[in-house]
Amino acid sequence: MLGAAGPVAEQTRSLFLLVCTILLFVAAPVLLLTPIFAWHYRLSNTKSAYRPQWGFNWPLEGFIWIPPAIIVVVLAVFLWRDTHRLDPYKPLASPYPPVEVQVVALDWKWLFIYPDEGVASVNELAFPADRPVHLSLTSGTVMQSFFVPQLAGQIYAMAGMTTQHNLAANKPGRFRGENTQFNGTGFQNQKFSVLAQSTDDHATWLSRARASGRTLDQGAYTALTARSTQTEPILFGAVSPGLFHAILAQNDPAMHVAHGHRPK
Repeated sequence: MLGAAGPVAEQTRSLFLLVCTILLFVAAPVLLLTPIFAWHYRLSNTKSAYRPQWGFNWPLEGFIWIPPAIIVVVLAVFLWRDTHRLDPYKPLASPYPPVEVQVVALDWKWLFIYPDEGVASVNELAFPADRPVHLSLTSGTVMQSFFVPQLAGQIYAMAGMTTQHNLAANKPGRFRGENTQFNGTGFQNQKFSVLAQSTDDHATWLSRARASGRTLDQGAYTALTARSTQTEPILFGAVSPGLFHAILAQNDPAMHVAHGHRPK
């Protein structure tokens, strides 16, 4: 996040730094006064014995309650504003249409389907750097969390459900994405590459995918669902129509009940 390379991550970083600055008004007095009090009332300083005389004091009460209340109000205003501004479902402003990507979380890999281009990839998300990306996410297994720190915040992917995310890059580059939700022994290796490419490089990537000769159909998807880690990205030159929605239906409890199968 501190190395932000996209508009969403930049706004998140700005909010984080703003919150840290405001919280300094809480932490700084504590960090400053604690060693001073500890030194002043140390055991060897017999001239400064602590003998409190308890009583009500309006200035002291005001000092105790008013600054914290102001800090909470200020934090609430900024967090309310920026939380809505950073809503992951909110489309990003751009003169170009977003790249549509359907994302399926698996054990222990990520599947990316590009419905408009008719290709797919495993553990490699690629898009033109001058266009935003709209992600539709689900899981073919347990709940997982999609996170690309330099481009956008995290969002969960759950079986039988669809969540949405929007991200963009400021310029071409290579970034790291990962799953931040523990999901078994291959969790630490469930990372993927994010390629923000120039127009020519992205065209080359699409051509390479289409030339792979692989088709992502139900059989190929079933093979991908086997628990394994993927050391190298896999490209698919064709995708069965409606595969993403078929994956959703496979994991939707309501669909199982409708067909006479009750979830265990």
